[in-house]
Amino acid sequence: MGDDAAAGSRLSGPSPAEPGTPTVGGGWPVLDGWAKASLSLQGPLLWKTLLHKSACLSCAWGTGGQNGGFSDELGEPLQRCLKSVEAISAELQAAVPKGLFGQRSLTQLQGLSSLEADRLGRLSQPLILREGRSHYERIGWDDVFELTEAAFRVPPQRLASYSSGRSSNEAAYLLQLLLRALGSNNLADCSDLCHAPSTVGLGEVFGSGTSMVSLESLKQADCVVLVGSNAPANHPRLMNELIQLRQRGGTVIVINPVLEVGLLKFGSPAFPIRSMLKGSAIASIFLQPIPGSDTAVFVGIQKALLEANQIRRDFLAAHAEGWEAVLEQARATTWEAITACCGLSREELAHAAAAIGRAKGVVFAWAMGITHHANGTTNVHAIANTALLSGNVGKPGAGTMPIRGHSNVQGFGSMGVTVKLRTELRQALEELLGRPLSPVPGYDTRALIEAAGAGAVDTLLCLGGNLWGANPDSAEAKRALSRIDTVVYLATKPNQGHFHGLAARNTLVLPVFNRFETPHRTTTESGNNFVRLNEPGSTHLNGADLISEVAFLAELARRLLGTDPIDWGRLQDAAYVRELIGRTVPGYGPIAQIDASRQEFSVEGRVFNEPTFPTPRGRARMEITPLPALELPKPDHFGGLAPDEAGVVLALITARSYGQHNTVVYKEGDMYRDMHHRNTILINRADIARAGFTAHQRVTVQGEAGELQNVEIIPGEIREGAALMFYPEVNAIIKAVIDPRSGTPAFKRVPVLVRARQDRLGPEG
Repeated sequence: MGDDAAAGSRLSGPSPAEPGTPTVGGGWPVLDGWAKASLSLQGPLLWKTLLHKSACLSCAWGTGGQNGGFSDELGEPLQRCLKSVEAISAELQAAVPKGLFGQRSLTQLQGLSSLEADRLGRLSQPLILREGRSHYERIGWDDVFELTEAAFRVPPQRLASYSSGRSSNEAAYLLQLLLRALGSNNLADCSDLCHAPSTVGLGEVFGSGTSMVSLESLKQADCVVLVGSNAPANHPRLMNELIQLRQRGGTVIVINPVLEVGLLKFGSPAFPIRSMLKGSAIASIFLQPIPGSDTAVFVGIQKALLEANQIRRDFLAAHAEGWEAVLEQARATTWEAITACCGLSREELAHAAAAIGRAKGVVFAWAMGITHHANGTTNVHAIANTALLSGNVGKPGAGTMPIRGHSNVQGFGSMGVTVKLRTELRQALEELLGRPLSPVPGYDTRALIEAAGAGAVDTLLCLGGNLWGANPDSAEAKRALSRIDTVVYLATKPNQGHFHGLAARNTLVLPVFNRFETPHRTTTESGNNFVRLNEPGSTHLNGADLISEVAFLAELARRLLGTDPIDWGRLQDAAYVRELIGRTVPGYGPIAQIDASRQEFSVEGRVFNEPTFPTPRGRARMEITPLPALELPKPDHFGGLAPDEAGVVLALITARSYGQHNTVVYKEGDMYRDMHHRNTILINRADIARAGFTAHQRVTVQGEAGELQNVEIIPGEIREGAALMFYPEVNAIIKAVIDPRSGTPAFKRVPVLVRARQDRLGPEG
């Protein structure tokens, strides 16, 4: 880790890992994955797809588009990662064998894991599960549209959608336009379950809810503060930027309760000589706070900046409101309160603050380790406050940068797939439709589950995603969906949600083209506001009965609305959809000419190289951020321990494995964490000893919604008092605790009781 890292970390160095556990993230396992994929039977088609002019299917840091599959918006080559290969390989599977759904009952399909469901193959024909039936059966498209049209003719408040970032801007725009034209604002989205606190929090402070940092701007930073992100697993391409920052003498401050190996050293194939052989240093400083204490961490950094006289008061006076109250909070909050809350020492926080104070430009980046909390929006405010107090917004090489997950999740928000529609877009849509939009507030994802559970939803259209699998309390989600009359899933592959998230009357699973197969051009938006143009393609599935999402939504709209107030049938032409997007979506004007120009672009008004913000007074609006109360419940909260049981209550962090994208699992294990199957729990060695457990012992993990049994304990480099388990499997035991400002449920710092009978304690090993 180097001297800086050791001085600022809770650890002087990692404890001995299990034999064979990698000591560098990425590296040779990445090359091995590429080699195996390239030498497989899919290899030639895989490489054809990798070179196709379309955006990466994986994270919002992906690459591709008009520069080609391997280049980013600045033309840098070799910008594809193994996660992208895994996603493409899954899409290049053969079709689900004919007759499989007729042979396998629902009971059998519900026994499949995420990986097993994905490995069934590609969906190639429309399917329906009718009320009282035990098997899916084939259905023709005429019948699909007849059923769906009838299902949509319900009172608008009883009609809803859910979507993921897998689809295109054009499909997203059509989805929201159709629902709003019908009078419904129930546009739930996967972002409600992840980065909604970022959107809400940044919108409240800066008037814009996306990253204010472009890729070009990031390359001018000399410090990155990376919080609550396992970028080596979930956003591998970002690691190239961190490697280059370190190589030009910059500093990376990592704040994470888990000491992820790839955040210490990462071997990137993009730099085969200087990085692959031994790995590149990433973290200059590594802080391991108590899970859920991020607000306290940043209030502590603010207090240290204040005591070191490194607050940019001139900047604040000119460009911010409410800063005096934020400074007063930092001044009045005692070091004892801060360190007790976050578990970091005053010296550690001062060390990080000094690095921020020295830097010419600091980018503050975060993922769901910040947003997946009951105070997720407050966490985002605390980061934004720190950026402002140190003068690190409104200039190149500095700013706030939420790291979005799915490849086009941000594009969906831009297109208006949200329950918090911006005034400018609302007015433009009302002008287009010739009438006011419904004033009835829409359901976000958690509100949708609650409304469905109360019998208030008749019809649900899911554009991608896995609504059942992405929600906490899997049993609650299953019950809620089962009270909806009709659920329509548009998907490229089967997932567990198609087998557990079943409607009361009709469940339709409809096969669609993926991004590189779609027979018309589409666009997507990166997490850094860059719009990519995807060229048409073709599918490898011979004889498949697929439809494009744009074609499906436009035909449904035509049947429901005809030519009122626009010619909905004309929306089959994706170029016309882009014309409407250019007329109505703020910052998207160039998309109307993109078919002719082929010029990709950055969305106007989001990257702030000057400290003027789209707020009423052009100034950032700061607010104080209360420290959270983090006391864990006692075992009695879970019913207590039996006389012959050992146990401990821990703060559970849910996480994805390295071989996983959202709810889709590509590999069962995670060799970087030494968690070789899904039913494992990562625990600090001191907690294992204190509870009377042994490494690799099997235990029961009990949450407020249920329990998981036969879970293997894995000793690891995680903060004392914390534990880590894999999402989505662990959702089954989590009750939804909601951030009131964003509607996002807390998937981090979930209290669980880990217990086992004393007579089952075995030797370590």
